[in-house]
Amino acid sequence: MQSTPFRCLSMAVAAAFALACQASYPAFASDQPVAASADARQLQRALDALVQRARPGVLGVAVLDLQSGASAGVHADQAFPMMSVFKAPVAAAVLARVDGGSLSLDQPVVIHQADVLSGSAVPSIGAHFHGEQMTFTVGQLLTAAVSQSDNTAVDALIKVVGGPEVVTAFLRAHGIAGMRVDQGEAGVSRVAQDLRPGESEPVDESAQAARARHLRGYQAFLADPRNRSTPEAAVTFLHKLWKGELLSPASTQRLLNLMYAQTIPNRLRAGLPANVRLADKSGTSWTVDGRIAAYNDIGILSWPDGHVVIVAAFLSDSPATPAARDALFAGLARDIAAAARR
Repeated sequence: MQSTPFRCLSMAVAAAFALACQASYPAFASDQPVAASADARQLQRALDALVQRARPGVLGVAVLDLQSGASAGVHADQAFPMMSVFKAPVAAAVLARVDGGSLSLDQPVVIHQADVLSGSAVPSIGAHFHGEQMTFTVGQLLTAAVSQSDNTAVDALIKVVGGPEVVTAFLRAHGIAGMRVDQGEAGVSRVAQDLRPGESEPVDESAQAARARHLRGYQAFLADPRNRSTPEAAVTFLHKLWKGELLSPASTQRLLNLMYAQTIPNRLRAGLPANVRLADKSGTSWTVDGRIAAYNDIGILSWPDGHVVIVAAFLSDSPATPAARDALFAGLARDIAAAARR
């Protein structure tokens, strides 16, 4: 049974928070809504407060407790730029091809110097590339793209799988409608820098002209509908991954392990108790004039007793300092963990 859309709850409609599970997916709407518990109302108030703290940035959050079937969120059906969050669905589409036999984890992939991009959470393929070309396996590229958030690796995987449209088709085939992949990191970078395909930064550009171009790119990126996800769609993606509905058992565990291994940056993880495992994928954009276009983390929280909570948080167009942004995500994780253990 496919899940129905999330309710974007506010304090006024918090009574819709606690809903019973139906079949393998929780229902997010009911003809006979159940009154929310005090803990559910408290979590919704906490989410509302975090959204207020994030202003004038826009914070979108969706939370799903797999034990109770309860869901909560704010701006959960609004589309946000994913940035590197999109590397998780790209990896899923690649692993689906591995499951189908058209790709192998040992398959070699040649990357040329012209295809190398800057950007990774930890020094990875792009940082260590040398010479005119290097060869990597699909398995190595998956590790680099998901665990290390390497931009060169994910763009190579997109080519291997057949293009971004293949990733979106994979998502649609599995009932995930609010998440889309339209381009790789190179395309996102062109939008951000206000450059056309094949165009390079002007060599004689003045600082004033560069700032104006980057401001145009920033606004263009915020208005661009490509590579976006709603928080509810991100939670649905993670839910289906966790339930083994996207990939074979081996590939499901492989992708989860890659996400467990992403420990930098430390966002939601910073607010979790030591006994809670987190399989997550973060995403970060650039900053222009003190504003960051995207600052995200989506993840699966699991306790030793089998309790699982899924969360997706997307922060967009925020002037908050790095410390304030990190405190926001850590606070979200603490609130979710506290509600889950009551």
